Amino acid sequence: IQAAWNLKTRALTEMVYVDEIDMDQEGIAEMILDENAIAQVARPGTSLKLPGTSQGGGPSPAVRPVTQSGRPITGFVRPSTQSGRPSTMEQAIRTPRTALTARPITSASGGYVRLGTASMITNPDGPFINLSRLNLTKYAQKPKLAKALFEYIFHHENDVKNALDLAALATEHAQFKDWWWKVQIGKCYYRLGLYREAEKQFKSALKQQDMVDTILYLAKVYLRLDQPVTALNLFKQGLERFPGEVTLICGIARIYEEMNNISSAAEYYKDVLKQDNTHVEAIACIGSNHFYSDQPEIALRFYRRLLQMGVYNCQLFNNLGLCCFYAQQYDMTLSSFERALFLAENEEETADVWYNLGHVAVGIGDLNLAYQCFKLTLVNNNDYAEAYNNLAVLEMRKGHTEQARALLQTAASLAPHMYEPHFNVAILSEKVGDLQRSYTAAQKSEEAFPGHVDTQQLLKQLKEHFAML
Repeated sequence: IQAAWNLKTRALTEMVYVDEIDMDQEGIAEMILDENAIAQVARPGTSLKLPGTSQGGGPSPAVRPVTQSGRPITGFVRPSTQSGRPSTMEQAIRTPRTALTARPITSASGGYVRLGTASMITNPDGPFINLSRLNLTKYAQKPKLAKALFEYIFHHENDVKNALDLAALATEHAQFKDWWWKVQIGKCYYRLGLYREAEKQFKSALKQQDMVDTILYLAKVYLRLDQPVTALNLFKQGLERFPGEVTLICGIARIYEEMNNISSAAEYYKDVLKQDNTHVEAIACIGSNHFYSDQPEIALRFYRRLLQMGVYNCQLFNNLGLCCFYAQQYDMTLSSFERALFLAENEEETADVWYNLGHVAVGIGDLNLAYQCFKLTLVNNNDYAEAYNNLAVLEMRKGHTEQARALLQTAASLAPHMYEPHFNVAILSEKVGDLQRSYTAAQKSEEAFPGHVDTQQLLKQLKEHFAML
């Protein structure tokens, strides 16, 4: 056996050696020197891509709804949580490429410029500035004009390539001593996905001039590289130099929230309110945390504070209605929801209000009203997975098994991250005797929510049944 093992080891060694010899030098360099490569399996508590690795003991999906990425729903919509990378081709097509049009950049209105028009002279049929005719070298030598021109190219035209060219020429003209241009180059690199290059520019700018904005941009780079611990350390170092800076404290709270460490996030949001007691995001997130911690009365105080500050929108009245209902202040519940429906700006917001009204109807025992509310939810938003799931439960109570199964399959396909549709399919299939489908659905439910006790009990029963067979 020992001799055979030695032969096997030698063969493996030779195979690896041959593969390394066959690989060209460029491939080896690419493998070793790829600075943007991220470890496939992150250590616990160090990744945003694997929310389950958090050590903070975040809330379970049974108590607090989760997003498709697996993180609990926050109390405040932020650009980073919603924009992200488009998950479907339809979303990618809807995403605007320039500030002027939602169509691809090749169809921008550059072709309508009249021939012979000077680069900096406007005309009614063309763009404000014809970027293709600009002499960037000339403008880079005029610092005041160059900065304004860069802002226009980067923010209005969204032409990162020309903006980067102008910034490179301008920083060269400034002999690499102007920190502002280094920050702009870093922003261009970040937009182009060159995160390590952006990191170098931001670090160089920080050495020349300590600025809060630069720290925030550098933290964005680390978050995109999936290094939340590094971003946290950066924010804490920034707080030593800028004590009490609200944006830095808020950045720490956001990272803890994304890592499912809700208790630490709430503490930092409270620190934000000590510095700025009118910070809407902090108030909303603390209120949301109290609501999902079975403290609707305290959450109601925070949302009323937002109302006193002048925040007047559909989402606030929707949350006020829910807090009033669960705090047993029934006189204000329906009037809050009515105001929310009146203030809804689009069908998605209307669907959210009708869905919550459906829950109120379930709470008071009026299942017919609940059925109508969930139907109205789907009328306004046909992709509302939670409404499909709840309608299926109501259909099951009526004994309509096939309709319930179809609704649950729709809910599971729309939101595979939710455990409820899979668990309900498992229960329904087990009742009608389809044990194989029940076992498959229960496994999916356990994958979405490993700590669900009912799913574990169902799986145990099914395994015992299969063992008897």
